[in-house]
Amino acid sequence: MKESKIAIINKRTLSEIHRDHGLPAPAHPLISLIDWPKHQIPKNNFSGAVVSGFYRITCNFGMSGKSKYGQGYYDYSDGGMTFVAPTQVIGACAYDVADSWSMFTLLIHPDFLWNYPLAKKIKQYGFFSYNTNEALHLSEKEQATLVTIFKNIGEELDSRIDEVSQDVIVAQIELLLSYANRFYKRQFITRKIVNSDLLQKMEDILEEYLTGDKTLNDGIPTVHYLAERLNVSPSYLSDMVRSVTGQSALGVIHQKLIEKAKEKLSGTNLSVSEVAYDLGFGHPSSFTKLFKSKTKLSPLDFRKSFNN
Repeated sequence: MKESKIAIINKRTLSEIHRDHGLPAPAHPLISLIDWPKHQIPKNNFSGAVVSGFYRITCNFGMSGKSKYGQGYYDYSDGGMTFVAPTQVIGACAYDVADSWSMFTLLIHPDFLWNYPLAKKIKQYGFFSYNTNEALHLSEKEQATLVTIFKNIGEELDSRIDEVSQDVIVAQIELLLSYANRFYKRQFITRKIVNSDLLQKMEDILEEYLTGDKTLNDGIPTVHYLAERLNVSPSYLSDMVRSVTGQSALGVIHQKLIEKAKEKLSGTNLSVSEVAYDLGFGHPSSFTKLFKSKTKLSPLDFRKSFNN
């Protein structure tokens, strides 16, 4: 029996999105804040697969389940906060909804941020690229902080839109993202068991890669390769590793490469070029440059100092 395919709907305008959910027309063509309980949205509207073309920030409480995003899933446990970039496919499945639940969805067209510094800065927030099963889980205090910002945005949109409204709303969005960034960093720290397990798996994958034949065939390992093996996005892996270890995922790869290089330089008679090729470097000069930047010694000087 063939698996049925879910049609992907490209919702280009806010009016189309509002109409699809039976909501009133948006007050602004480029931004909308939906306070779902106020509209009593039917549960069966949480389905389908949509490309909206908008930044989509959702914060929900009293809901749990899984929602497909990109090539992975967001996993909700008693609610959470998710961030979707324009052009990403958003697919939803059934949610378990508590008797008392609430959800805010902020939709922002990139054009709304045009000519503001936030238009560039928003692309630097890694959580818009997470296609992993890691939503942002919030404490009650954190929830209250974010709800206040959502309501501030809603009040501004519901009031008379004037020449300073956009400035005020963009400032609130920037504040919202700053808090989300802080709370994600907190989450990386508080979920030490989960993150330690992920780091250990990353270590194991690197060890397997560097002691096998993959370096000869595929070159040095990449962050994208590790993320794919760990079933997380490169952005999430980089942010998690930096938060826990203080260095980037690429930095961890380089550190492991240097460790293996030292083992080969001190324990074998391989030439520097042979060590470089053995570790997956396309050119010995690239290996020498990295080794010297990390150890302050050239590979040859390291071998000499070790043998003295």
